Amino acid sequence: MGIIKATFNAIGGNLADSWLEVIEAGEMSGTTVFTKGVKVRTGKRNNNKKGEEDVISNGSVIHVYPGQFMLLVDGGKVVDFTAEEGYYKVDNSSAPSLFAGQFGKSLKDAFARIKFGGTPSYAQKAYFINLQEIKGIKFGTRTPVNYFDSFYNSELFLRAHGNYSIKITDPLKFYTEVIPKNADRVDISEINEQYLSEFLEALTAAINRMSADGIRISFVASKSRELSEYMASELDASWREMRGMEVQSVGIASVSYDEESKELINMRNKGAMLSDASVREGYVQGSVARGIEAAGSNSAGSAAAFMGVGMGMNAGGGFMGAATETNRRAMEKDAERRAADAAAAAARDSWTCSCGATNSGKFCSECGSPKPAARGSWVCACGTENTGKFCSECGSPKPATEWTCECGTVNPASSKFCSECGKKK
Repeated sequence: MGIIKATFNAIGGNLADSWLEVIEAGEMSGTTVFTKGVKVRTGKRNNNKKGEEDVISNGSVIHVYPGQFMLLVDGGKVVDFTAEEGYYKVDNSSAPSLFAGQFGKSLKDAFARIKFGGTPSYAQKAYFINLQEIKGIKFGTRTPVNYFDSFYNSELFLRAHGNYSIKITDPLKFYTEVIPKNADRVDISEINEQYLSEFLEALTAAINRMSADGIRISFVASKSRELSEYMASELDASWREMRGMEVQSVGIASVSYDEESKELINMRNKGAMLSDASVREGYVQGSVARGIEAAGSNSAGSAAAFMGVGMGMNAGGGFMGAATETNRRAMEKDAERRAADAAAAAARDSWTCSCGATNSGKFCSECGSPKPAARGSWVCACGTENTGKFCSECGSPKPATEWTCECGTVNPASSKFCSECGKKK
């Protein structure tokens, strides 16, 4: 028993006139991985109702759509298959044709290993496997996953939720290892419990690898592509070998932290902010203002409250004064450093015109002459002036066209000396 490719000019009329059965895949949604072939009516002229539901008559036509893999099963044995879309005529007198399509020789080798498997039965059936990406499989970590973040220098814990997708890479292996016996239709949600557990185990290992690679915990949600690659190395090899499928992509919808991790992250962020002297001084002054405001609303009486504030300020005045003085000195140093950096930058950008005026722009403020090009400099197509072999802005290589001497003479790139003053390039 086998199948041969069939070509029809008017498939409906021809099949109906010939009293043949037309078989197509049953209901196949975006999450359907396996479904039984069902007989369809090709028109009003087709009155063939004699055939049994699970017996495919010799000469019947099976219609395979793109993204589908069709298995022809007889007595529990896979007798033929096709991974190519089109119309196929059932020919009980022919040998298996084995239209492997995109899968090539590897699928024919797999067929040779499994074709005698299965349970004995008189039934003849066509089954279809979905070769498209099976999307929208939800996942969520059941317990927090530990994540050492080198930026925070702390062991943190996170939960991740999202969706992942799979793709069937070896449909024959998938049929024999994953599809339950005697099933007529299988949705991924019906068989996902075991695979979800394995997926989450691999996800935990992948997240730990991201931690080892130094990715900050706050970046995990935006690293779906990297996570897919980690998952591929953790899970794909075993899934392909055991079940004929692999993880196609992983999308993280949300990442949350446990309470202790939140406290550590907030404490680290607050400490980073308070390392700035101006922020620190503002925090000190704000604390004093909040204390006075609270004293004014004291129900025991503002006089007594302000007396307490005065005593507190006397007791802590030395500390507050020292803190303010420290912050003031730090802010002065910051201002001096910024001024020094600005002066150094201005000095680097300044140039002296031939008229003697010192300038920082592209033209002399005194006589309007353009800024002379630096020795060996060149201007990239993006407009950036450079001195190296590549543009510092866009990375384009230096064009080998010409060079400008200090005297202002433009020379060809092949010339090693200036044609005007004789200086070396």
